[in-house]
Amino acid sequence: MSFQFYNSKSGKKEPFLPKDPNRVKIYSCGPTVYNFAHIGNIRSFLFVDVLRRALLSEGYVLDQSMNITDIDDKIINASIEKKLSVEEITAPWTKAFFEDLESLNILKLEHYPKATESIEDMVDLVHRLQKNGLVYEKDGSLYYSIQKFKGYGELSKIDVAGMKSGVRNDADEYEKDDVRDFVLWKNQKSEGEKSWETDLGKGRPGWHLECSAMIRKVYGSGVDIHTGGIDLLFPHHENEHAQSQGAYPEEEFVTTWLHCEHLLVEGEKMSKSKGNFFTLRDILEKGYDKKQIRYLLISSHYRSKLNFSLAKLEEAKQALERIQTTLFRILESLDYVYENPERVNIQSIKAKIKNNQILSALTDFESGFCDDLNLPKSLGSLFEFIKEINQSYDKNLWVGNDHLELVYYFLFVDSLLGVLDFKKESPVFSLEEENEINGLVEERAMAKKNKNFARADEIRNILSSRGIQLLDTKEGITQWKKVQ
Repeated sequence: MSFQFYNSKSGKKEPFLPKDPNRVKIYSCGPTVYNFAHIGNIRSFLFVDVLRRALLSEGYVLDQSMNITDIDDKIINASIEKKLSVEEITAPWTKAFFEDLESLNILKLEHYPKATESIEDMVDLVHRLQKNGLVYEKDGSLYYSIQKFKGYGELSKIDVAGMKSGVRNDADEYEKDDVRDFVLWKNQKSEGEKSWETDLGKGRPGWHLECSAMIRKVYGSGVDIHTGGIDLLFPHHENEHAQSQGAYPEEEFVTTWLHCEHLLVEGEKMSKSKGNFFTLRDILEKGYDKKQIRYLLISSHYRSKLNFSLAKLEEAKQALERIQTTLFRILESLDYVYENPERVNIQSIKAKIKNNQILSALTDFESGFCDDLNLPKSLGSLFEFIKEINQSYDKNLWVGNDHLELVYYFLFVDSLLGVLDFKKESPVFSLEEENEINGLVEERAMAKKNKNFARADEIRNILSSRGIQLLDTKEGITQWKKVQ
């Protein structure tokens, strides 16, 4: 089945036609590693995961990247303030980022380039821009002259007609609609500031330069798809586009731009001052299951604002239980004897299904996500079919190979959702195991009381790896349960 995606550059849905289906090149803006990713970031990373899973399910071979921004203003300021190296600041946050991805069953990509490992590529790109007459120097720093690039504004549709020539911006980030020449290479301003000695001078790259250079480093060309949050459309992606097209005017930098909308919390923008700022770990600490979180964050269309709330996590739990209960009913009819899901080729599943009712349901689910990753449409078809499945089981209408073909249907569904369990529920713990778990829970409570949060987090991770979910009640009591 063919895909169509809403291209931010054209402002319309377009058929997806990669230059090479056996090497679909996708680049996604990743984290700036100076803190835990908040759930708005997490939603964007899950959107990338759904895109990957969807394309894989249709047989595309992917060559996919997500960058790690490990040098920018925030990181340098933290480095100077704490008297630590940039590497010491970013290493634990980079580790936490990958732990969060694994926790939410986000598939690994082919490349995770780091900005600090791509300095030579950035310098090369600046040289090419200089050669093409798009760079000027001021006070030792190098700037991109956006008035000299005729295509500036065509991605974000920003109006540059009223901008004043030579108005510059040195910050890595700036306000929306603030149209200025942006810095490519910053000269070192203080001894404590991380810098590199290059033929551009002693300094460091501007944030916007990094992604353009890393794309060139990984692919040696442009890409089929570039993704990111809608907040990156301007100025970051506009500046990326200007840099890459300015350096290589003969090439198309990006064929399709995909942007994920904002996440709100209870209808408001997430903010620490409002008390509605959540990281993934904050929510797990409240006792919610990682599958609930994943399901909720992927269940809305990526181009729609997602209004997050704890109440919606409860709704997600109920939806998951409805899907899982039906799947277990099917598996029980087979006594859990079927082909190992890890060995099933997703692209071959449709050929295995002969029952027209099941095949039609699978096609409906598939047509939803092929239409610009419309998961609400796919999930709507899933729940309609779940109703049909249970009605037919109540009437003993599923016969012969139908049960196995229903399992194939759910394997296909979960290749996109990544939240279902195809195994028998684990047996209850022995008394010895329960005592060990209770001991760890008590140790964690004592660690938190003594403000040894590192040990408390370590214990929680140990228990989580064993399928134990912790729930801290308002009364200060910690409860636990087996969740996988």
